[in-house]
Parts: sequence; C-alpha cells; structure tokens
Amino acid sequence: MPALDPLDLYRIADELTDEERMIRESVARFVDSKAMPLIAECFDEGRFPSELVPEIAELGLLGSSLDGYGCAGLNSVSYGLICQELERCDSGLRSFVSVQSSLCMYPIHAFGSEAQKEQWLPRMASGEVIGCFGLTEPHGGSDPANMKTHAKKDGDDWILNGAKMWITNGSIAQIAIVWARTDDGIQGFIVETDSDGFEARDVKAKMSLRASITSELYFDNVRVPDANRLPNVKGLKGPLSCLTQARYGITWGPIGAAQACLAEALRYAEDRELFRRPLSANQAVQLRLADMARRITGAQLMSLRLGRLKDAGEMHPTQVSLAKWNNVRMALDIARECRDLLGGSGITLEYVPIRHMLNLESVITYEGTETIHQLVVGRELTGHNAF
Repeated sequence: MPALDPLDLYRIADELTDEERMIRESVARFVDSKAMPLIAECFDEGRFPSELVPEIAELGLLGSSLDGYGCAGLNSVSYGLICQELERCDSGLRSFVSVQSSLCMYPIHAFGSEAQKEQWLPRMASGEVIGCFGLTEPHGGSDPANMKTHAKKDGDDWILNGAKMWITNGSIAQIAIVWARTDDGIQGFIVETDSDGFEARDVKAKMSLRASITSELYFDNVRVPDANRLPNVKGLKGPLSCLTQARYGITWGPIGAAQACLAEALRYAEDRELFRRPLSANQAVQLRLADMARRITGAQLMSLRLGRLKDAGEMHPTQVSLAKWNNVRMALDIARECRDLLGGSGITLEYVPIRHMLNLESVITYEGTETIHQLVVGRELTGHNAF
C-alpha cells in the first residue's frame, strides 16, 4: 500500500471537493512562497507584514465566504482551509484575515443597510479599507454583557464614549465595528477611525502574536452619524454571532500550526543523530510523534464535519465551542512537545515551534477562553448555566 501523508493520516484531502482542494493549494503556494520567507523576521521585529495584504486581497481571501459586493462567495470548508493554511505560517496572519472577514465584513453584510454594504464591503474585499472589531473592554473580556462603552443619541448622531482592549488591526484600520450600550440595548456602529476623539494605541512588549497589530481603542465624545449604526440587530446577538463566525475559522487555523510543528519535528528527528542512530528511531520520540498525529487527525475530522454542518445551515454554537476548545488545546500541546523535542534549537526562530507555541497562548485565550468554551459545552450537557 502507498505510504500515508504524515500530516493527513486519514486522507482528509480525499473528502474535499476539487474547488476546495484548489483553494487550499492556492493559499498554500502563497504561504510557502511569499509569507514563510519573512514571517520569522516579522515576529522577531514585532512587525505586521502589511506588504502581503494586496496579494491576500487579490487571492480573494478577505470576506471569502460572503456573497456579492466583490466577495468570493466560497463555502465554509473553503474558508476553514484558508485559515488552516494561513496559520500554518503564523497565527497573526490568520488573525488579520479572520478579523477582516468574520468580525468586520460579516456584521456589515449580516446587519448593515444596503448603503453600508455598498460603501464598505467592496473596498474591504480589495484590502483598500481595513477594519477592526471593538467588543472586549479593559475591565474584562469574558463578560461582554458588562459593557461600559456607551452611545447617546444626539439629534441625527450618536456620541460614543468608552474604551476597547486587545483589538487586532486597531491602529491600521480605517473603520472599527464598535459595540456600545445604548438606551435601546447594545448596538453596533461603524466608526471611522479618522473621527475626532478616536484614538488607537498599540500594545507594546508582546511575547505573542508579534507579527500582528494589537491595540487599545479610546472614544472621547466621538460623533457617529446614525447612518453608521448597524440597523438590523440589537443586543448581544450581534457581537456573539460575529464571534461564532470567527471561532469557526479558529477551529481550522491551529490545525495548520500543529501541522507545521509536526513537520518540523519529523525533519529534525530524522536529521538529528544521538547515540549512533537518528532521533526518530527512539521509541519515546516515536510515541510522542504518533500522539501528535493522532490529535491532529481528530481535529481535522472535527473541523471538516463542523464545516459541512455550517454549509448545511445546521451548525450549533456549542459545536463551535467544542472544536475551538479541542483544536487550540491540541495545537498548543503539540507546539510545546515539538519545542521540547528540538532541544536547545527549539527556542530559536530558526525553527517554527516556539513561534507557534507563543502565538497559540493568545489563540487559546481570545474569542472565548478555554474555560468559557468548556462551560458552554457543560451548559449544553446539563442545562445549567455555570458562568
């Protein structure tokens, strides 16, 4: 029988359509030829590789699962594969596309007026306009209902005050999708970042997601026209539905990170000779590598099934929580194992595991911490809300 692909033991690729395979291969070529050669340097310098944005847009990766308005209209599995290949390079690259697509373009597409869609979505799909998503606040991220940012009606405008924290793309964005408390419940606003009273400050000295921009947003009597309010949603349903879209992509992304780490560990274990034999001939090493392949395979099957459910309109948010919890934990554990297998070499950026390991410490925290997703599953199983 032919040998199996070490990164795809269950031949998940056979379950993809021709279009899905073509999309995955196209993004993989971009990652290998354009992103991989510079990502370690960007991580080291704490710099987002903005020079990649035009080609990311040209490939149709921004808002790829949305229909119309210059978007590609791909299915959910294709979007997941895009996230997987981008995060095989770096979580920061996938985060950029995830925020632009799922947290900024999606709410405009789902809850915006026709005028808002026509004004913003084509330019966001082309990369001309970058967005950021303002939900998390400095006093705590796991309880969005305890929101302090507020907007007060003033004639035909709204006056926005407050602050948001841990905002990807904040200082390079032309618009921010900001969720604020109003007298009529929580509502979403498209805030143009050149507005008076708006300020974005980058978070410095990060040890994770260094090739990504993370910002704090401040609103000091920012005047927002009512025409920039998202008219078709009120309450937490709006931001939480955006998070479900983003979390779905995150279930796929860490698979790519884990595959990159396992591939590196396999190469290293074969090339590294200890006690007159390759490291890969050691039983303890093989057990660890086999366990990594087992966990990656389980995550691949979970995300593929989730994508098929999403495309059928049958995906439940709890299923997303289960996959986000499982797959990010899988990838973080594998990155740590691979870092250890590489010995002293594992702490350098010449090899990928330490970078993925540090990035995944953020991925396991954002878009709902591991504990939050465990409690979501627990609530589904028992019927009791333990938050």
